[in-house]
Amino acid sequence: MKLSYIEQGQGPAVILMHGMFGSLSNLGNLARDLIGQYRVISVDLRNHGDSPHEDAMSIPLMADDIVELMDDLGLAQSHLVGHSLGGKLGMHVALHHPDRVSSLLVADIAPVNYPQSNNNVVEALSILDTQAIASRRDADQAISALIADKVTRGFILKNLQRDNDGGFSLKLNVKSIVANYSNSLVDAPSGEPFSGPTLFIKGETSAYIQEKHRPLIAQLFPASEVQVILGAGHWLHAEKPEEFNRLVIEFLSAHQ
Repeated sequence: MKLSYIEQGQGPAVILMHGMFGSLSNLGNLARDLIGQYRVISVDLRNHGDSPHEDAMSIPLMADDIVELMDDLGLAQSHLVGHSLGGKLGMHVALHHPDRVSSLLVADIAPVNYPQSNNNVVEALSILDTQAIASRRDADQAISALIADKVTRGFILKNLQRDNDGGFSLKLNVKSIVANYSNSLVDAPSGEPFSGPTLFIKGETSAYIQEKHRPLIAQLFPASEVQVILGAGHWLHAEKPEEFNRLVIEFLSAHQ
């Protein structure tokens, strides 16, 4: 699949991969801090943003999309930076195509199969996908009973786009996400251990990376380390952007 992407800057290549329900703008703050020294490729994952919609959606397929993008851009290697679902894709690429990965940075996700969560978000997206929305305020009110947190609602509503008739629709392929969310998208990435430099960044208050996950992380990524951002949750790149960006830049600089 030919993914939508934005390319900025010059230097060693860095591919930025957002999480579920997001788009390439989610890591825009990091991209702006990197473009002075790196060739930054920010991507919309399959069924997200401006990338094509397809019924099929799984970790291996989406990881293959990243490798295809690298082929199209003539990149023999790239640093990979991924948050949440994007981190899973980065892990899968590294475990299956280690020669293509200069280094791997994974933000707040582990190589494990997670129980289905965020059901309220999926339900909210289903409402927005089928309901006539006249304004962003209408959309916010429509999902407020399902998503109490204003910040999370704002994140979801970034997927709204204005139609030619003045209404709104979602850039997300909600049908495919709903169909695949509870099975293939919660799967753990697997493959042969990746011996290249790897950094996992955990949000202190997030439960996505736990102590019980560390032996598996060490097994699959023997050259890895784990850093913790205090006071941050799962959206660590948005909650603590300066510290998150600093850790990313220090890691990339050490492994050019």
